[in-house]
Formats: sequence, structure tokens, C-alpha cells
Amino acid sequence: MNEGFSRVLVVDDEEPMRHMLDLLLRRAGFEVLSVESGERALALLEDEAVDVVLSDVRMPGALDGLGLADRLGVEHPEITLVMMSAFGSVDLALEAMQRGAYDYISKPFKQDEVVLTLRKAEERLRLRRENARLRAALAELEGGVEVLGRLLIHSAPMRKLAKTLRKVARFETTVLVLGESGVGKELVSRALHELSPRAEQPFVALNCGAIPEGLIESELFGHAKGAFTDASVDKPGLFEAASGGTLFLDEVGELPLAVQVKLLRALQEREVRRVGETRPRAVDVRVVAATSRPLEQMVDDGEFRQDLFFRLAVMPLSIPALRERREDIAPLADHFLQTINHRLGTALEGLDAEALRILLAYDWPGNVRELENTLEHAAVLAESALISPDDLPERLQRRRQAAAEGPEEVGFSMHFSEEDLSVKRASRRIERELILRALEKTEGNRTHAARLLDLSHRALLYKIKEFGVS
Repeated sequence: MNEGFSRVLVVDDEEPMRHMLDLLLRRAGFEVLSVESGERALALLEDEAVDVVLSDVRMPGALDGLGLADRLGVEHPEITLVMMSAFGSVDLALEAMQRGAYDYISKPFKQDEVVLTLRKAEERLRLRRENARLRAALAELEGGVEVLGRLLIHSAPMRKLAKTLRKVARFETTVLVLGESGVGKELVSRALHELSPRAEQPFVALNCGAIPEGLIESELFGHAKGAFTDASVDKPGLFEAASGGTLFLDEVGELPLAVQVKLLRALQEREVRRVGETRPRAVDVRVVAATSRPLEQMVDDGEFRQDLFFRLAVMPLSIPALRERREDIAPLADHFLQTINHRLGTALEGLDAEALRILLAYDWPGNVRELENTLEHAAVLAESALISPDDLPERLQRRRQAAAEGPEEVGFSMHFSEEDLSVKRASRRIERELILRALEKTEGNRTHAARLLDLSHRALLYKIKEFGVS
């Protein structure tokens, strides 16, 4: 299989030409599909992933080669287009290139010319990928800040993660990305996709906790017309939408058990069955899942299937919390301020020394996402080119005040009545107080609070309800 192009779609209204190109390209090692019109090409691309379209310019029907070039540029910009025509002219070649074609071949052509053109495009893609790898390696050697997609790599833990990402990206292994809320699990998953051979194909993301339970199956696997009340048309699911590329399932721990069964089958059989249909459809998708919940604990509690956990966690990637890599805070802050300046039209130059000290001392329970939101808050309030402590959100200023006043008392006292010395009731009061403290410390984040309390997420939710904690 070629590292660059492997699937070619031939579009030509002449059957002998399609047959000749099919034989020629297959001998050269390409996988070939062929259709007779631009309309058929677009229809096929709804279900099939291809790397390059080799299309005639002049074809009968409403959509000729140039019209197809326009549609591909909008609907499939990742596909490389090569045009060919028996009415060769400089003007026609220029127009084809202006509409997004990579190259142009005049008919009649020598067989070697077609293969050479595709090989040149293949080499171009290979060089682009190699350049990206070399830039990343150079940044690592220099010890500076490396940009991997939209991921900033600076600290030793993140460099170790980036090194693993580059290794894993080359293989079709299912990956489970682990980490607290806000650490950048989707950015890591996108970087994994962009480093992989599937980089030119779709990256489709779904937050499993954001879709109502009754709709999640249809969203993932699609449905047939009439499958349920509102199903007025056939609808492909996200597995089909991600064909040839990567499907990112965020917060996979939120999937209902019934859907977990169907996801496991899709991963094992590499096929899906739309709701309301009986025949399966083959899919070529790499699945990357992510969660901030303790899946192993959920398996023990019967909330997540063990077989699905093992299938997803073939290659687990853990992203360290921001408090565990404080050396990333300053470069991340610089990056976010540049982005904020561009988006809001501000002209901030950075943070003053005291504001940066506060950021470095804060524990960031919301991780990188909280840091970005904090800087946007400060940017709106800032009255000079440098962000000062007074521009930071109140929660960070409280920490600053507490540090100035001295160490925080960590204990707490409770009063007991001589008439009520029940150990059971006293234990409940202590439990409730600890839960309140943990929720206050994590600013209401129940997943983080459960970790502090050494409880499962499910057990914490039960106790919150039992004790009437708000």
C-alpha cells in the first residue's frame, strides 16, 4: 500500500478509456474505482473515500469536469484532482488549475505519463508529511515550544506524550485518551489524526454526553426512513461520515449500555447497521475515544462493559493535568493572549510579574480550558498592555489574598451533643462536610471531587443526593 495515494477514482464518459486506465493504474499498485459522469462521481464519494480523482474535462450531462472541480473544492477539499482532455490547450489547463486541479494531462497521453503524474502528487504529499515530522523533531532538539496541530508541546511530560503520539499515529490501533476535563483531549486526538495516514480524510467528533440517550444510536450508526416517527429520510451516521478518517468519541463513558454493545460490534466487525435496516454496511474508520471518568471503576460498578473497555484501551494515552506541568503555563498564556488579541482586537503584550506568579501558583482544576477562559476575562478588564493581578478573576485573587495572610487552616471542628453520641450519625455529618469541602475546592467539578474523596463518581452522585448537597 502506498504511503500517499492508494485509491484513485477515474471519471470519464468513454468506457474504453475507463477500462484502459483501470488496468494501467492497478498494475502500478493503485486501487481504482471508475464512473462515467461527474454526478456519479459525487454520489460515489458520499460512500467511498478516495485520494485522487482523475477526471476528463468534457463530459455530457449537467456536470462536466470543470464543474466537478468546483464541487470537489467545496465538498471534498482533501481530494487531489488531476484533469485530462483531448481538447488540450494552455487556456484550458490554466482554467483547470485555477479551479483547484493539481495537474493537467492532454489526451492522447503515454501510459507512463499518467502514472508519473500520480507519483509526483504522491511524492508531494509524502514530503509535506516528512517536513512536518522534521519540524517537530527540530523543535524537540532545540527544547523550544513545538506546535503539534493546535497542541503546544513544551514540558517533559508533554514531549513524552508527543513522542508516543508520533509512534501510535502510524498504526490503526484504537486509542483511549485519558485526562481530566479541560486538559485538551480533543486536541490530542486531532493531532493523532493529522499525524496519521488518514490525515487527508475527515475527522469527525462527537461528545457522547451531549446527545440524548434516545438519539445517540441514530447519531452514531444512522437510520433508515421510517425507522421512527421523525425519520423522514435515510440518514447516514457518524461512522459513515468519518469513512476513511477518524471518529473521535469524547466522554465515551456516558454511552448507554445498549449502545456500548453496538459500538463494540462496530469496532470488531468494522461494519454498522443503521436503525431500521437489516443489512450491515462496511466502514473504514479509526476510532479514538476519550474520557475524564474512571472507566475501570465504572466497569467494576457495572456502568461500562469490560469487553468494550479492553477494546478501546488497546493504546491508552494519558494527558497530565496542568498543575503537574506548571512549566507549560507561561508558553500557553503567551499563545492564548496572541489568539485573544486577534479575536477581540486587543493589544496585550503579556502579564506582569505578579500576575504570572499567581497563575503559576494556582492549581487549575479546570486545566488548560480554565487558563484560556481566565486570560480572556483578564483581557477584557485590562487597562494597560500588561495584565495585572487586579484583572484576574476573583477566585485567583482570593488565593492571592490567602497567600498574603498566611497558611490556610485545613482542619475543621464539629460539635457533638451529649445526648446524641451515635457514631453512625456523626459519620454522616463528617461525610457531608468532606463532600462540601471537596466540591468547594474543585468549584463544583464532581469528577475531581470524587478523586479527592477517594470515591467512585457514581458513589459521589449517590451521596450528594442522599445528603441533599447542592
